[in-house]
Parts: sequence; structure tokens; C-alpha cells
Amino acid sequence: MKSNPTADQMNRGEFIRSLGMSSAALMAFYCMGTTLSSCSSKGSDDPTPSTTPLPSTGITGNAEVSKGAINFTLSLADANFSKLKTAGQYVLVGNLIVARTAAGQYVALSKTCTHEGTDVQYRSAQNDFFCSNHGSEFSTTGAVEVGPASRPLTQYKTALSADGNSLTVTA
Repeated sequence: MKSNPTADQMNRGEFIRSLGMSSAALMAFYCMGTTLSSCSSKGSDDPTPSTTPLPSTGITGNAEVSKGAINFTLSLADANFSKLKTAGQYVLVGNLIVARTAAGQYVALSKTCTHEGTDVQYRSAQNDFFCSNHGSEFSTTGAVEVGPASRPLTQYKTALSADGNSLTVTA
């Protein structure tokens, strides 16, 4: 026996009442939920950076912003960092992203998007840094090119050794 679709349906208000929620409670829940999960330019002004675990080899010095001044050296001969010898590649090191740009220059920036705190990635085809969470784009100097991020990524100094086998990053 077929059921009558119109007889089996209930409207939204009836459904909410069947859950025992008043209109005021529903509105409060809705407003709170959309405020907490929305993508707006009023995101966190100081997102908490995530820290990528440091490899056990190929790095010396301090690579974590939370532990003081940045001053570390990467061995480009080590398997953990050897891809930095290739233009267009990048690695995450502590709270930073270190990349060799498409033009062959080394750059080091804070890896945490200043909008909502998502890790950025280097895009060699565009020669920029991109946050996949909400689409912010940053130049290789860390400047905001496309929002919703409104503050730049922190830029750090890089120096390649004379033999090309190590890269030093400092604040």
C-alpha cells in the first residue's frame, strides 16, 4: 500500500516542536552556531600556530617560535631537506615554511595563516603561498595578496652556505 506523501510530511516548525525546541532556543542555537563556524574577516587576530614535529636529523638550532629566537640550519644533503635543492619545493620546519621559489630563491615565513590559523603551502606555479582553508594568498615576502587574511606572514632571513649544502634561517 502506497503512502500519501503529503500526509507523511511535516513542516519545519512542526519538526522543531517535535524536538522540544522553542523558536527562541532554535534562534539562539542557530546564531551561536553560525557565528562560531562562519568565515569572516573578523577571524582570530592572533591564531595559535601549529608546530610541525622536527626531524631527528638534518637540523641544528632553534626552529620553534615559541621557544625563543629563530636560528637554525638545515642540511640540504639530509633526506629530510634535500628537496629544497629543487626550485618549487618546500618543507615545514617547526612553526615555519621554508621554500625554494620557482626563481630559485630561498624564503622562510611563518606557516600559520593570519586569518584562521591554517598551515599555508607554497604554490610554485603561482609563486605564492596559499591557505586552503579560506583562500588567502600571500607573496613570497609574506604580504597579503588576497584575503580574507589581513595581516602578512612573518618573514625570516635565509642564507645559503657557500657550498650550497646548508641553509640558515634567522629572525
